[in-house]
Parts: sequence; C-alpha cells; structure tokens
Amino acid sequence: MRRPSSSLLGFARVLMAHRELIFRLTAREVGSRFRGSTLGPAWAVLTPLLTAAVFTFVFSTVFQSRWGGSTGRFDFALLMLSGLVIHNIFSESIGRAPTLLLANSSYVTKVIFPIEVLPVVATLSTLVNAAISAGIVLLGDLIFKGHISTTAFLFPVVLLPFLFFVVGLGLLLAALGVFLRDLTQIVTLLITLTMFLTPIFYPLEAVPPAFRTAMHLNPLTFIVGQVRAVLVFGQWPDFLGLGLYTLASLAVLAFCYWVFQRLRGGFADVL
Repeated sequence: MRRPSSSLLGFARVLMAHRELIFRLTAREVGSRFRGSTLGPAWAVLTPLLTAAVFTFVFSTVFQSRWGGSTGRFDFALLMLSGLVIHNIFSESIGRAPTLLLANSSYVTKVIFPIEVLPVVATLSTLVNAAISAGIVLLGDLIFKGHISTTAFLFPVVLLPFLFFVVGLGLLLAALGVFLRDLTQIVTLLITLTMFLTPIFYPLEAVPPAFRTAMHLNPLTFIVGQVRAVLVFGQWPDFLGLGLYTLASLAVLAFCYWVFQRLRGGFADVL
C-alpha cells in the first residue's frame, strides 16, 4: 500500500478531496451541540453574554480593573469578549484533541476514512460560536459607540493564520493522545494557564516590561491584539506581523502533520 503523504501539500490535497465530507461532519458537529436542549441555538448567544457579564463584574467591579484610559464597564466587556473569541477557539479545539481519535475509534480502523480531517472538523465547528461572539462585539460597538469599526471585515483575515496553528496543534495532540492517555489532564491545565497568561482580562501594556517578552511568546497574544484592533479599535492589522505569524503557523502545521502521519500506523493497534 502506498504510504500517505506527510507534506503540507499532501494535507491540502486531502482537505480538497474530502471538502464535502468535512462540511457534513462540521454541520453534524454543530447541530449535535444543541440537539435535545430546550433553548437550542440560543445557547450560542447566551453563553458568551453571560460569560462576559460575569467576568466583567469580577474584573471591572470587584478587582477595579481598568483598560488604559477607558473607565466604562461596557468598553471593558467588549475588549474582554473580543479576546475570549480567540481563547474559546483554542480551548474548544485543543481541549478535545487528545481524545479525538479515541472517541472516533471506529473511523480509525477504517482504512478508507481520512482521519486527518477530524482535527479540522473540530476546529471549524468552533467558528460558529466565534462568529456569534464577534457579532456581539460589533453589536455592542453599534449600541454604545454608535458605529461599527470599518476594519471589522478583516476579522477573517486575522483569524486564518491562527486556525492554521490550532489545526496543527490539534493534529499533534490527537496523535499523541492515542499513546499518552494522561495528555488530557496536561492540556486542561494548559488551557487554564493560557486564559490568564494571555492579555484577555488586561492590556498587554499592564504587564511589567520584564515579563512582556515572555508574553509575546504566547501564540495567542498577537492574534488577540489583532482581533481587538480590527473589531474594537477600528485599526488596520499589523500585516507584516500577520505575514510572519502565518509562516510560523504553516511551519507548525507542516511539522504536526508530519508527526501525525508517522504515528498513524500504530493507531489501530493501540485502539
């Protein structure tokens, strides 16, 4: 049997060849989240609203946190929610990754099923909630500022390189999770740490200069700042920074896919 390609180009070909399957699996994944619930898709709106309300109360009222020169709680809520858009994509995708192949073991044992699309589906299914949260931010801009940032249309451009990174990390964790069952606990801790070590509840400028370089090493930090720039501040993104981030994300994706392909031969035996 011909060995599957381990190159990034080979991965792109797999995605193109199975794009209809990816769409169907993603639609099923999104629909299953609300199936059987009383409020159904309304939870996709209520969850970010309630989360933003609680965090805004805790950080802006209890801890008296302030965002630069802004003193309004609504401004704080919009800035925080725009950061949570990115972290929620990360947490939902990466949180499932270590058990993704274990939960879909019937697919793994089928030679003809392209199991590499599963982390892609897991990531794409998070975009519905991300789009709703971004829409809430824009609606908040319209209500409290009287306008929507003209740069908001660049949100997908800013988000795309981050998706490359998340899919790559998802592929790596899904492959390793077959052999390392404790990986779920490690990833859960990582998700919690990234929430507080990413400038979501505070501006990056509030971090002491001695630690700011370390904060920039967090792959979520740059994208959170760019999302805020285009959605809330009405600023153009850092295109040079996005270009470099895209190259780095593609490198991560290429490496993680290579590892996934090297390990996939042992998946069926372990499962």
